[in-house]
Amino acid sequence: MDTAFTPEQQSIRRTLRSALTRGGGAPPGELWTRLADELGLPGLALPEAYGGVGGGTVELALAFEEAGRALLPSPLLATAGLVAPLIAALGSDPQRAEHLPAVADGTLTAALAVPGDGLATALALTGDNADGAWAGGGRAGGVQARPLPEGGGWVLYGEAGQVLDGHSAGLLLVAAHTGGFARGRALLFLVRGDADGVRRTRWTVLDETRPQARVELRDARAELLGDDTAGARVPGALAAVGRTAAALLAAEAAGAAAAALDRTVAYVGEREQFGRPVGSFQAVKHRLADLYVHVQAARSAAYYAAWDPDGGGPLALAQCLEALRTTTGEAIQLHGGIGFTWEHEAHLYFKRAAADELLFGPVHRLRARAAEAAGLFTGAATAGRATTARSTTSGTTMSGARASGAATSRATTGEAVAV
Repeated sequence: MDTAFTPEQQSIRRTLRSALTRGGGAPPGELWTRLADELGLPGLALPEAYGGVGGGTVELALAFEEAGRALLPSPLLATAGLVAPLIAALGSDPQRAEHLPAVADGTLTAALAVPGDGLATALALTGDNADGAWAGGGRAGGVQARPLPEGGGWVLYGEAGQVLDGHSAGLLLVAAHTGGFARGRALLFLVRGDADGVRRTRWTVLDETRPQARVELRDARAELLGDDTAGARVPGALAAVGRTAAALLAAEAAGAAAAALDRTVAYVGEREQFGRPVGSFQAVKHRLADLYVHVQAARSAAYYAAWDPDGGGPLALAQCLEALRTTTGEAIQLHGGIGFTWEHEAHLYFKRAAADELLFGPVHRLRARAAEAAGLFTGAATAGRATTARSTTSGTTMSGARASGAATSRATTGEAVAV
């Protein structure tokens, strides 16, 4: 197996890094238009039939890595990482033909609106999404969908509180609950951002490079994504997109961690203390060496996840988020007094680490969910129960206190295996 990047993939990395370096001071909207026109960034992983470049997850992950290095404030994740794949997977032919070319050329941005704080669960990153409870569960709250008579479409009522790029997206993909609690199900609906009954409020959030908004829907007209049979496929499609999005986010976090480390190495090489650069002290060298190992391990995990999102996406995201949190925390420490200033750029990377873990984690839940999905602990629990049963049976054939003690001892051993 050849894991080296192709010349075309390396070219994507170099070209995007150069473009972000040259256009770093441009307004986000202007920079997004330039990246779409010159590089085709929004359509990098879309089929050529819809105006895309025809790349895959690896190409898009390389773009996300460079976006992470620059902390690019763009709708790349919401549009190309979440909504476009869902439209491609569940949408009807007319819906794909209408929306995907506009996404590919950058004229349409989109956002996935999930009620409450259930984005990570909806994408099956931190829990099972099959029951649809993350979409409101048929109870009060969330977003409820009601069909209009005689095939007149749908109307949505409710709100979603943490919508990535929801304040500016031209198209909203809203997860809503239909049919009441007893027979309800979660479906996805397309809603124009400027439709009647849609009110959007941008939040003041920790990471301003990853904007969020509250989207309120008051009998807003909506179009069902796909057809009536798409409902059964929604959880699976969301989970598949979640695994790919995890690989993309892992690459982005690895890029951000690498950039934070590079800036820190440059700073300690220039800052002098006691007549010598801070970076020349052995204790500082050791800390930087540990961070380098964290970053390189995270990058390796991210690349593997890009190659095989189904096998490594969520676990790679957990490792890369942890590496980003560790690296950015150490970066603030190693920048000394200036690093603790809230306005210093080191805090931008630290805020990205904290905000991403709040949105898509936390790390321990990502790992727990991955272990559960892989059945990692099922065998151990079964073996423990079998050992307990054998111990109890064996104990009943003995007599007196000795028999009781042996049974208790073996049963305890079995319980320990079960845990």
